[in-house]
This record gives sequence, structure tokens and C-alpha cells, in this order.
Amino acid sequence: MKEMLTAAQSIVDRLIDHGVDTIFGIPGAQTYAFFDALAQRKSDVRLVIARHEQGAAYMAYGYAKSTGKPGVYCVVPGPGVLNTTAALVTAHNAPVLCITGQVPSEFLGVGHGMLHELPDQLNTLRTLTKWASRINYPDEAAQLVDEAFRNMLYGRVQPVALEIPMDVLAQTGMPVTLPTVAPQPPLQPDPTRVKRAVELIKTAQKPMIYVGSGAVGAAAEILELARKIQAPVASFRGGRGIVGDDTPYGFNCASGYKYYPDIDLMIGIGTRLELPAFRWQAGVANHNMIRIDTDPTQSVRLRGDVALVADAQCATSAILNGLGDYASPELRESQFVEIKAESHREIQKIQPQMTYLNIMREVLPRETFVVEEISQFGFASYYGFELYEPRKLVTCGYQGNLGHGFQTSLGVRVAQPDCPVVSITGDGGFMFGVGELATAVQHRIGVIVLVFNNNAYGNVRRDQVNFYDGRVHGSELVNPDFVALAQSFGARGYRSESPEHFRDLLARALTETADGPVLIEVPIERGSEASPFEFMMPNNYGR
Repeated sequence: MKEMLTAAQSIVDRLIDHGVDTIFGIPGAQTYAFFDALAQRKSDVRLVIARHEQGAAYMAYGYAKSTGKPGVYCVVPGPGVLNTTAALVTAHNAPVLCITGQVPSEFLGVGHGMLHELPDQLNTLRTLTKWASRINYPDEAAQLVDEAFRNMLYGRVQPVALEIPMDVLAQTGMPVTLPTVAPQPPLQPDPTRVKRAVELIKTAQKPMIYVGSGAVGAAAEILELARKIQAPVASFRGGRGIVGDDTPYGFNCASGYKYYPDIDLMIGIGTRLELPAFRWQAGVANHNMIRIDTDPTQSVRLRGDVALVADAQCATSAILNGLGDYASPELRESQFVEIKAESHREIQKIQPQMTYLNIMREVLPRETFVVEEISQFGFASYYGFELYEPRKLVTCGYQGNLGHGFQTSLGVRVAQPDCPVVSITGDGGFMFGVGELATAVQHRIGVIVLVFNNNAYGNVRRDQVNFYDGRVHGSELVNPDFVALAQSFGARGYRSESPEHFRDLLARALTETADGPVLIEVPIERGSEASPFEFMMPNNYGR
């Protein structure tokens, strides 16, 4: 006779079946049984305990975003879940699984005000995730884990959530035999629409490819397409590195804007096209458009001439097959190289940001992961830091949520222990999650944290100066001694005295991360940074 398992044990076993090797979280009353089940499988699953629920969720996001594999976290219900919601909405295109407890089954929906009770937690989670459900019986635990993974990974990759009443977590049931976990087949494109896309490409005189994070699995095919049709591959944040900046075809948003005004075909792959469609020009420019996206709603929000609702790799491969031996009659590589060089010269005026970003690119190895923060240096990194591979720039996307950067970088490093991971943050954003320095020290998570300290919420202060008659209110900060603070946690801490000193400190930090985090504070004169927005959204410039 098979041994009875608790619901918690069934969940953990099934997570392992799905390849989960790390879980982030904080234990609490409603999740004790789950963490006990993790303790019984600790040789199979690493547990990273955060100091705040938002840190656990951001770490899961960083883990997922840098690998493409599911990032899983577990927190208590109510305030615990609510503390993770910023990370959940940030993970709008990442495979993140939230596991949370619930009040005892007999009190669900009664409104007695039990510990950590929300009026309707499940529906709250459903507004933030692609799918959310409740495990009501031990026997359905494993099956609902499978359902969570199916929803998370099939079609558009997005976060999901499971909640489990605390009594159900501890209840036992018979183990359920489920089929071996098999990956879902990717969405295939409609052949008729592929044929129409091929026709548009063959008649285009000046095409452009624009990619977002939904295209990370199609890097080789996109580069082949770019060469065949002689089109630059532009990106803003999530698509950086899909086609490397060290090729003629890899364009950041600054160089992409220089080429954009005269194009006659836009091929958007795995992207909302928000920057070119709504920032670079007022509305959609006068060109044909092909859209490739796994999410059918995207083709409704911004209609193109051809919409391929399909996996990026499958759709791009189908277009390549349809093009056959077609090749653009015009070779543009030298033109692309010239545009990129001119753009690189122009962005050097964004100071002091570019001085430091240039040093970072010179010192850091090619395989380095960079996690930006909502800050003057983070913004400039969108176009000012060269990238050569997909996933190497991890951002918060359109949420623009201050404070994500350092916390997210810890999850990236846990997932990528053999690659340098650098957090570009400002003093304001870093303080949101400074307590996770304790997590980094405890778990020896060797992130390099660059705190560019201008003693202000820099964007807010500049907008107040520029648009509100210079009335600065609520945007200037008093900060701790960041070096002493890092050292008090048991981390290494240094203060840069100049750009050249920064270069030496960064090189030194690369040799010290095996023991844990290294923080480098870079003092910046308040209000001295040039606005980085000129080269991201020129028609909205003035911030």
C-alpha cells in the first residue's frame, strides 16, 4: 500500500517533477506544513529565505527572467501576498508561481477576521495573474500544480497563483499517479497568414524588425531573417541582446529611432511595440506591420496588416521557409554600422551616466547579467550598455516600479551562480529592499551592487525643477553611510572617489563575490545628471 502524503508533500513532489530546484519565501502560520515538506526534500530543493515578502517575489522574478524557467515563491496569505503584488505585476511576461496559504477551510468566506484573512484573496490574485486557483482537497494538489504550470507556460508566459487553506495543507491523502510532465507544444502560425507576411516582406524597401522579451527563444532565427531581408533588429528593454550589439543588426532604442522614420514595414516579434508606435511618433506611422505574438489580444490592441498568433521561433522559422532563397537586393550592413557608431557618439553627452556605463562595459565579462533600477543610471543603461545575448538585461518593464532592482538581482544570481550579476541602483530604489542584504549575506549571494547616490529621487526632482517653477518638495533625501551599512550586514562595501577609482573597485569586486555581496557606492552631485530620456522617446522629451 502506498504511503499517505500531505497536500504539502504532494505539492512539493510535483514541483520537483516540474524541474523546480529553488523556492523563495518566508514561512508563517498558514504555510508551516509546506515548509516542513520542503525540509523533507531539502536535498532536492534549495530554500532561500527573504527578509520581506516583496524580496521573495522579486527574487523569484529574477530567477525566472534570467533563465526562462519557473520562479517559485511561498508566503503567508493576506499581508504576505499583498506585499508581493508589485513583483507579480512586474512578472507580466515571466513564469512566476505564487504559492500561498489561506485561513482554515471552515472560515473561507465567512468574514470572521481570521489571521491574515482577505475578503476574497483568490479573486484578488486573479486580477494580477494569468490564472489562480485553490486546492480544496489533498487529492487534487498534484493535479492543480500541473494546471498551474500549463497555464503559466503555454501561450503567453505569465505568472500564476495557488492558494491552500492551512488545514488542507496538512491533511493526508493517497498519492495520485499522474503522467510524466511533458512540455506543451508551441503555438504554430496560420500558413495563410505566413504567406501574406512573406508577400509584405518581399515588397518592402526598408523593413525593420522590433523585438521584445517574447522573442528571446528565437534569437538565431531573427538574426537569420535580419540578414536575409537586411533589416535592423531594434529593441528597448526586454529584447536587448536577442541580436547582439556586436553585430551590425543589433540596434538599441537610440539607434533604432534614427532608422525608424522612413521604414515601410515593421515586423514586431514578441513585443507590444509601445515605444515605436506611441512614443517615437504620434500613433502608428505610415508603414505596413506584421505582428508575431503568442497573445491574441496584442493584435487587437495594436492592429497590424498581418497578425501571427504563434510562438516567436515557430513563426519566424515559417517566414524564413516561406522566403526560401529570397534575399534583399540591397546590402545595408555598412549603413547599419555607421548609424550605430553615430548614435554611440551622440549618447556620450548623457553624463555622468555614460562615463560609468562605458567603464562597466570595459570591465565586466561578456556573460554578465545587469539588473537595472528605476534611476538615472538604470534608464541610461537601456541604450548605454552594450549587450550580446538575450536575458542579460533584466528590467521591471512597463511597471517602472522603484525598488525592484537589488532584490531582483539576488534571484538572478541564485539562478546564475557562475555569471557575474550587477545591480545598477540609485539611493532611493536601493533603500526599498536594503534589508535583503541580510539575505544575500546569509545565502552568500554574490551580487555586485552599484549604488549611485544623488541623495534624491532624481526623476521627481528634475520634473519639479523643470515643470513646477523649481519648487522641490519631497524629492530630496537624507541617506545612511552605504558603505558602513553594507559592512554592518557582513557584506563588503566600498566608496568610489572617481571614475578611474570606480574602474579599480569594479574589477576588485569581480574577484570577491564568491563570499557574498559587494556594494560600491558612487556619490553623484544632486541634480547633475543629464536627462536620459532624449534617446528613448524623443517626441516625449522634456521630462
